[in-house]
Amino acid sequence: MTLPKTLPLNGMTPISHLGVIRAVGADAASFLHGQLSNDFVLLKQDQARLAAFCTAKGRMLASFIGFKRSTDEIVLICDRSLLAPTLKRLSMFVLRAQCKLSDATSDFALYGLTGTAAAQYLSADSAPWALKAEGEAHVLALYPAAGNQRALWVAPAGQAPEGELLSEDLWLWSEVQSVVATLSAPVVDAFVPQMLNYESLGGVNFKKGCYPGQEIVARSQFRGTLKRRAYLVHADKALSVGQEIFTAEDLEQGTGTVVQAAAAPEGGWAAIVSMQIASSTRDDLFAHAALAEGQSADVAHGVALQVQPLPYELLADI
Repeated sequence: MTLPKTLPLNGMTPISHLGVIRAVGADAASFLHGQLSNDFVLLKQDQARLAAFCTAKGRMLASFIGFKRSTDEIVLICDRSLLAPTLKRLSMFVLRAQCKLSDATSDFALYGLTGTAAAQYLSADSAPWALKAEGEAHVLALYPAAGNQRALWVAPAGQAPEGELLSEDLWLWSEVQSVVATLSAPVVDAFVPQMLNYESLGGVNFKKGCYPGQEIVARSQFRGTLKRRAYLVHADKALSVGQEIFTAEDLEQGTGTVVQAAAAPEGGWAAIVSMQIASSTRDDLFAHAALAEGQSADVAHGVALQVQPLPYELLADI
């Protein structure tokens, strides 16, 4: 199936699957700097950050988009399915730091903007993660999808941006098409950040100080031990987060996992999958439901996958 590289999208979408953690206090930036994969100490108020929160083994427990609302307040946007356990775990490490963490989801309105709805706030050359204040709202540039400029609009609850309404299904599809994965509960503790291309998306700073899992993340980067990457795929049937990916050659050992999936407007489904680099050029990939112990995948009951080109370049120093 030949898929269009562009598909015009225009409008705004209220976002219900994301939540907000607020960090407030004189030490908010330094605390988050010591816990997340990106630099928050040097974070400017015209920038947002993509970041991962990892275990000591470098496996992602959550992903965030974070930015400063003021000198001592940072908001972290993550999938709601991970907000409560992530907030609890982060709070364990605050100790004497002057930083208060809370679930602030109900205090904010989140909207996805694309096409002309995004262009009214951003310039045509706005780089991903650029941040702009619009009154009490903040608008941050996201990675584009299918040729469309996209942005995230964050404001106090009760406010809304201007623009015609875009369906949530189309927004979720655009999120997948951008191939910037948002971690959710079914795939928690499954990937180091580079397995989701985070180092190529500005989500990992290798010059900052230590954070949980930093040694493993750095080793994956500089010792050539990374064997999995995130890819964009298309399927004719529905896909779900956490489904295993197999090749017809090996029906017992999976080669990857569905990370994010959405119905495609042209039919079928699009998904971000994290899989072995060696499998990315194969034409016999398929997704399969969870297997019982000792069971092998069945090609006949799987969903065939077609790998699509990534919309951005990967860093070459892996």
